[in-house]
Amino acid sequence: MNPPVLRVALDVPLRRLFDYLKPDDALVAPGMRVRVPFGRQRLIGLVMETAAASDVPPERLKQVQEVLDSQPVLDSGALALLQWAAEYYHHPIGEVLAGALPKSLRTGAPIKAPAKKKRVEAPIEPKHVPVPAPVLGTEQRDAVESIGASLGKFGAFVLHGVTGSGKTEVYLHVVERVLARGGRALILVPEIGLTPQLVGRFRERFDVPLAVMHSGMTDRERLEAWRAAFGGHARIVLGTRSAVFAPAPDLGVIIVDEEHDASFKQHDGGFRYSARDLAVVRAQRTGIPIVLGSATPALETLHNVVTHRYKRLALPRRAGQAPEPRAALVDLRVNAVQAGISTPAVQAMERHLSTGGQVLVFLNRRGYAPTLLCTACGWTAPCKDCDARLTVHRRAGRLRCHHCGADAPLPERCPQCGFTVKPVGQGTERIEEKLAEIFPLAPLVRLDRDVVRKRGDMDEVMQRMASGEARILVGTQMVTKGHDFPNVSLVVVLNADQGLFSTDFRASERLAQTIVQVSGRAGRAEKPGEVLIQTEYPEHPLLRNLLTEGYDGFARTALMEREQAAWPPYSRLTAVRDSAKKAEHALDFLTEARKLAQPPRNVKLLGPVPAAMAKRAGLYHAQLLIESNDRTALHRFLDAWLPHVQELPSARRVRWALDVDPIELF
Repeated sequence: MNPPVLRVALDVPLRRLFDYLKPDDALVAPGMRVRVPFGRQRLIGLVMETAAASDVPPERLKQVQEVLDSQPVLDSGALALLQWAAEYYHHPIGEVLAGALPKSLRTGAPIKAPAKKKRVEAPIEPKHVPVPAPVLGTEQRDAVESIGASLGKFGAFVLHGVTGSGKTEVYLHVVERVLARGGRALILVPEIGLTPQLVGRFRERFDVPLAVMHSGMTDRERLEAWRAAFGGHARIVLGTRSAVFAPAPDLGVIIVDEEHDASFKQHDGGFRYSARDLAVVRAQRTGIPIVLGSATPALETLHNVVTHRYKRLALPRRAGQAPEPRAALVDLRVNAVQAGISTPAVQAMERHLSTGGQVLVFLNRRGYAPTLLCTACGWTAPCKDCDARLTVHRRAGRLRCHHCGADAPLPERCPQCGFTVKPVGQGTERIEEKLAEIFPLAPLVRLDRDVVRKRGDMDEVMQRMASGEARILVGTQMVTKGHDFPNVSLVVVLNADQGLFSTDFRASERLAQTIVQVSGRAGRAEKPGEVLIQTEYPEHPLLRNLLTEGYDGFARTALMEREQAAWPPYSRLTAVRDSAKKAEHALDFLTEARKLAQPPRNVKLLGPVPAAMAKRAGLYHAQLLIESNDRTALHRFLDAWLPHVQELPSARRVRWALDVDPIELF
């Protein structure tokens, strides 16, 4: 009788499992890690299943060298979810499984801490005296009751609450009910910067261990957090995108905060997945409710509400007596501007600062200026590795590329003709400089990726704003990420026109979300808020729609436009993207891949075309889109087509990846 065969997933870019002979007398179950020979290497893989025989001739089968675990690292539910993800995103199962585990486990660390070593408790919050829960408003209470009635079974809830409406308090009450039933909670946030803020709220409320998982942690911290979740010690698991794979015995609820945020989608690397969408699948397979919270839900999410897949729970009013901020457009065609800041904006800042308010100025462009220009010959500082201009960072005296990271000294004269050069346009650094000149007595802080470089940097900015030491905050997209600025009474949005005329069909959605999110920072409690949006297109329907009907009105119009154009959510998209050292190689591979395709009538291939920024980081990029109004037909086509694509000789000259349900088209 032949010994049983173990089918093992390995962290290699091959869409298959590998057969090995089971060691004599070893107890092996699916989900355990094993060390196996692979060519001249020894790799760690995960057992997916056992089989009585293999298609590989017996004499060629090698034996597993070591079984690393006495129990599965991934239980049957986790394995099934990851298998589903590998199939849906058409990605090698070994790489999918590897992405679900901390690096230390992938290299052989034990799943339990060695007994002799003192347990590292960094990811586990210390015990404390819980804080009494505040009284809920009517809409908050209704939301908690709706979600609470679904505990123990699947239900998808969209907690659509305006900024300041108390969504976090709803989360806390739902988690309280889950804990009382003996369950555990998984909370996902889009950014590392939001983690300390939300952890603080949960730590204040609950006297239970809490595990934190995000990319800013050391490998050791991630391992200890995973162990705390795996062993059931942590009752609450809170983390960013990859925490969707975190183990959690007796999981009772999943909460996705700021569910619309693009950070939940893995944009680069190999396995390009949506943590939000996988969280929904995980909740469905586990039989538990999931809460998707946002002031500006994604259009796909709202479409699921319209089609009754999800239930919308509205929080239309701010907590307490705080009114909605007053919003107005500032027409840049008729108002004077200094370094990108209009006269009405300056006057409004003076008014709010004089009455004790704080001011938030939003510009989604870091650096001093986006371009360095020679006024004599017209030269602009280019990036030699990208189809982009270098950004001026005046304080550092550098020119930097925000796409590939290229860095060069800031020249005083044009390298082409020797004439003087000047920065053109505005970035947050230049706005900071100008505001410091206009308001010398108002302390100012900046929040962007140039300022936040290490642990504690963001906390320092938040503390200066919270204490009132800083009166003006200048920031990029980072200021829209759910941060609470209770004393900010004025928000000024600079350069709101970015995204109004983009060829990307999602650009208007992102712009509307950004404007609504940043506007929501204005005014809390008894402080009335004001929002000024600078634009050269005050009659644009998107801006007018936002001001008159809010995000709901925008979403209704945008969904109708999407339906007429047959864009998602009324169709499904997949992008094949590649990069190569030569532009012709990038296009040749995708052209050959298209020639192999035999799509059914309801599947269309669009392209290939060079990326909007064809050259980036020294490589040339191109893409091929596949579109269909039938998801099943699309995936069936991909299943049949991809094995032939990966065998193309031209595939060896490029790096290529599949992006199912892309949220960015370039």
